[in-house]
Parts: sequence; C-alpha cells; structure tokens
Amino acid sequence: MYPIDGKLLAQEMKNEITATVSSLTDKGKNPPHLALVIVGDDGASLTYVESIKKNTKEVGILCSAYQFPASISEKELLEAIDFINQDDEVDGCIIQLPLPKHIDTKKIIQKINPKKDVDCFHPENMGKLVLGEDTFLPATPHAVMELLKRYEIETIGKNCVVVGRSNIVGKPLALLLLQNSPYADATVTICHSKTQNLQEVCAQADILLVAIGKPEFITAEYVQKDAVVIDVGIHRVEDKTTEKGYRICGDVKFNEVSKKCKAITPVPGGVGSVTMACLLKNTLKAYQQN
Repeated sequence: MYPIDGKLLAQEMKNEITATVSSLTDKGKNPPHLALVIVGDDGASLTYVESIKKNTKEVGILCSAYQFPASISEKELLEAIDFINQDDEVDGCIIQLPLPKHIDTKKIIQKINPKKDVDCFHPENMGKLVLGEDTFLPATPHAVMELLKRYEIETIGKNCVVVGRSNIVGKPLALLLLQNSPYADATVTICHSKTQNLQEVCAQADILLVAIGKPEFITAEYVQKDAVVIDVGIHRVEDKTTEKGYRICGDVKFNEVSKKCKAITPVPGGVGSVTMACLLKNTLKAYQQN
C-alpha cells in the first residue's frame, strides 16, 4: 500500500498558480480577484473563509470577504451579489453555504454570474459539466481527478464505484469519471443509502471513491484486494486519549483498509488538501477567461 499524498500535490499545484500569477503581475496586470460572501457567524464557515483568505494570499490572488448578518433579507443579499457580478475587478465569487432558512439558496446561486461561479454551483455550469463542455469543475471532485491524474492511477475501463450522490461531490464526480478523456473513461456505479448489497458492490470496485458522510463506515470487507481507495469524507470524532479530545477521520476506516488496498488517500492530508488548490485554480481560470 502507498498513501496518496494530498498535501504534496496541493503544494505543487499552488506553486504552479503562484508562478502564473507572478508572471501576470510582473507584466503590470492586476492579479486575480476572488469575492467571498458569508452570511451569519457559523464557526465552521468562518474557519473555511479564513482558510481561503490564507491560501489566496499565499499564491498572490486578491480576496475580498463580504460578511453579512444572519438577519439580512433575501432581497439585500441578491443586491449584494448583483454588485459583485457587475464589478469588473472581481473574477470569481463564492457563496458560503448553508444560508439562513429564510433565504432561498437556489435563487441566490442562480443569481451568480456563471462566468464568476468558481464553485460550479450555477445550473449553467452544472449543465456544461453534464455535456462534457469546458467549465469550472466543483472543487472536491476536481481534487479527486487531480489526484488520480497526477498519481497516474489508471481509470480507463476501470470499475469505479462512487459511494454518495450529493450534488456537490457524488454526482459531479461520477460525471467526471465518465467523460471521454485520458484520465477518465471509467465504468461508473453510483451507490447511496438505498443501494442493496452495498458491501458486495463496493468490493467489486477497482477504484472505490467514498463520499457518504459517515465516519469510518467503509471497512476492509467493502474493499477488494489491491483496489485504490479515495476517501472524500472528513469528520471530527471524540477521542479522549488525545490532547484535544478528538481526532480527525474520513468515511473509510484507514487502519483496516490500508492493509488491503493498493493505494489510499489519508484523512487529513488527502482530498481535502487538494480541494483548496482546485478552488484557486478555478479563480485563475475565471481571470484568464474574463
């Protein structure tokens, strides 16, 4: 077994982005500019926003955060997004989810200019993804594809099983694996909560990609010998034996599965590390296209 090092790949990608941004600014051009919209004061969301700020600064991308109180009206939020849409100096826009219950999330997402939708949530960009047209790729599925590509994991004709059917990870990941390209062309099965004989289906996978949202759900019985396992999940679970009182784990029981598979992404240090780099890559792409 060998670990698929997401931290190493993320740094490699960020070095590439930094070099490109530096070449642009050396020519007197403005750097790419990302706008973040956050509503309320959810701790996890604020932490994620701070992480984005840190990473954009690291690669030379400008970042502007628009933080609004949870009491903001839907009309006011739509007006704020319209302002960002019309700002020619802003290349990419992210709406941090979830939004308060009184705001229609679909309406907010559809308000984003598709050319600035670096999260690939807008229906126009999702439609392009379905059709295999050039568009922004959702950051987490994009991260998975980068890991498969850069670690030269063969996907053509392979039996790939995706566990999870969310609009953010499972569905777009399956679409990317299906595309007619040198780093896809897989035979894809999507599993979910209603799948019968889940263990049996997973155990037939050459590449098992797990985004089920349940800590350490996938054990060795779900994995065939010498399979590649990509763990998208990330959880904080109680562990009183540690100094912090918790530990971080994924959807896969790493210590069990790693003894049986050919390659595996650790958690942390796997897919999550590359996701941020893919978001930065999308921002640069938006800049180049605009």
